[in-house]
Amino acid sequence: MQEPPHANTPVPTRLVGRPFGPEQLGIVREQVKLAPPACRSEVARRVCAALQWRSPGGAYAWMSARVAMLRLHRLGLIALPPPRSRQNNEQRRLGRVPPAAPLPPVLACRVDQLGALRLQVVGSLAEARSYRAWLQQYHYLGYSATAGAQVRYLIVSDHGVLGAMGFGAAAWKVQARDRWIGWSAAQRRAGLHLVANHTRFLLLPWVRCPNLGSKVLALAARRVGADFRRRYGYAPVLLESFVQSDRFTGGVYRAANWHCVGSTRGRGRNHRSHTPGQPVKSVWVYPLRPNFRAGLGVAPAP
Repeated sequence: MQEPPHANTPVPTRLVGRPFGPEQLGIVREQVKLAPPACRSEVARRVCAALQWRSPGGAYAWMSARVAMLRLHRLGLIALPPPRSRQNNEQRRLGRVPPAAPLPPVLACRVDQLGALRLQVVGSLAEARSYRAWLQQYHYLGYSATAGAQVRYLIVSDHGVLGAMGFGAAAWKVQARDRWIGWSAAQRRAGLHLVANHTRFLLLPWVRCPNLGSKVLALAARRVGADFRRRYGYAPVLLESFVQSDRFTGGVYRAANWHCVGSTRGRGRNHRSHTPGQPVKSVWVYPLRPNFRAGLGVAPAP
């Protein structure tokens, strides 16, 4: 394996939200050498163990480590082996999205006529394939695999699948949200895992049930904390969502008692530069408990 080509590239001081520097980079380079050839996932696992990168629930954060290793590779600070396939692991595991089928008949009724409305955690391979297919075919942003803690749901009733929704890692830095919370940069770094991002929300286009969206958001707010705790060993205390202002009003969030706290500057979810390049989005938040600021490590205002 060749040595990294860009020896003069500055070493990041933080990487996937963790302190980083030359000492950690040296450990990473050593683990790259020790890992079996042509195995990027093994590099990530070894780095997690060597640097003790763990999620708040105690498990090794190996998916975040894979993201970190890819960033270091692209900076030229390490040289990873070539990927075994041009498709990522989730694409290989889930297979191709099937071609869109003709839309079913319109389902038009009141919410109370749906019968046994519920959220079903995506757990099995079949459910994961369904979740991906629905989003890829009917959500305007499509489907994208994400690293980090996440809980995904199918929205189901006696009439079958009505849609899908997912929660994942919070945006790294959002001025409107951070100002509303009132936390410092250090408090944000320590508590960001306790904010869950409502990453996807889809009601299938043939489902026409007034107030269904706000009803589903209420169901999610009652159980998402417990589902995160069951899977990762901790529960978020605040939800966030970003609504593209030129496409949607955010009325479904308002009806579910979420709060609009401002707008983004068009820099993207994890963008760290000062150059706008994404649509402006309104920022919505929903506390999952009254003392959520204390849960985030923010002292109440005097």
